[in-house]
Amino acid sequence: MSIEAGSKLKGKVSGITNFGAFIDLPDGKTGLVHISEVADRYVKDIHDVLSIGDEVTVKVLQVAPDGKIGLSIRKAVDKPDRPDRPDRPDRFERSDRPDRPRGAGRAPRSGGKRFAHAPSFEDKITRYLKESEDRLSTIKRQTESKRGGRGARRG
Repeated sequence: MSIEAGSKLKGKVSGITNFGAFIDLPDGKTGLVHISEVADRYVKDIHDVLSIGDEVTVKVLQVAPDGKIGLSIRKAVDKPDRPDRPDRPDRFERSDRPDRPRGAGRAPRSGGKRFAHAPSFEDKITRYLKESEDRLSTIKRQTESKRGGRGARRG
């Protein structure tokens, strides 16, 4: 039986380290299951999940040219498909609620401005640059007044 990426095999835990477990595979080969591939949950100590001599089913993740075999226990377990989530309900359109004008009951937007459309990227950049320059000039004014004006050194 050849060991190829994607195949599922039975193996026996032959050694445990702090970073994973070595699994003896058919044909006398050995592969490594990294600690992150042992279980679907966080594993602090691999000894809590595996012990030497345990029989496990593993999935071959990769076979390196130098003969190293990467394995996963958590990907070897077939999980049932998650049921599809129900669709989110659509928001009310204006025609759905004629008794209530659009935006009624909501807090006003900050600044009191109402845009007919979302601001473009260029508008956002321009606004950011203006605010940034204003803040920078305020900071410069404050530091100059502490230094004695215009950044001159006291001698």
